Amino acid sequence: MIFLIATQNKHKKVEFERILAPLGIEIKTAGELGLQYPDVEETGTTFEENALLKARAGCLLAGVPTLADDSGLCVDALDGAPGLYSARWSGDGETNGDDEANNDKLLRLLDESGVPDEQRTAHYVAAVAAVFPDGREFVTRGECYGRIAHERHGSGGFGYDPLFLVSTAGTESNEQAAQGEFNQTFGEVPPAVKDSQSHRSRGLQNMYDILKREL
Repeated sequence: MIFLIATQNKHKKVEFERILAPLGIEIKTAGELGLQYPDVEETGTTFEENALLKARAGCLLAGVPTLADDSGLCVDALDGAPGLYSARWSGDGETNGDDEANNDKLLRLLDESGVPDEQRTAHYVAAVAAVFPDGREFVTRGECYGRIAHERHGSGGFGYDPLFLVSTAGTESNEQAAQGEFNQTFGEVPPAVKDSQSHRSRGLQNMYDILKREL
């Protein structure tokens, strides 16, 4: 069965494929189906609402089940910013900034404020939505807790991954993470490790369980 993924981000597509492959579904971008995915205005006030907006648009376009996610980084010392605006934080508010500019802005704001290591706590959020042509809609959520490094480490991942330090004690809460050491970022860990801990992988694992039941 073909599923459209409502993104042109090749890194996200790879993560979706790695986790959902055992279901036997084939994940395609709009371009791979010969379609032009529309610009979807992310007017939702939550990650879940935005994920559903994107999945609905894709399903309407292609007429096939569609997966979408909306994700972001919430930094405690910045009152939860960049949050819903993570991708377009360094842009003009309407279009996405690039990863380097977004990371530069994050480092600048934390460093200018002199935030100490133990207060550089942050968490990733990912909402994953699935919309079917018959009207079925599902949305799941995953979170991952860590800290923000003082400089980039590693070339893996994307987005804020080179700055997001993960704890040896786990990533399920700030309290759990604080019990361990912050030795690596998501930009440094192998894909299998990221898949076991990341916000998107947790959201996708929850979606996996739903799709296994529904397909």
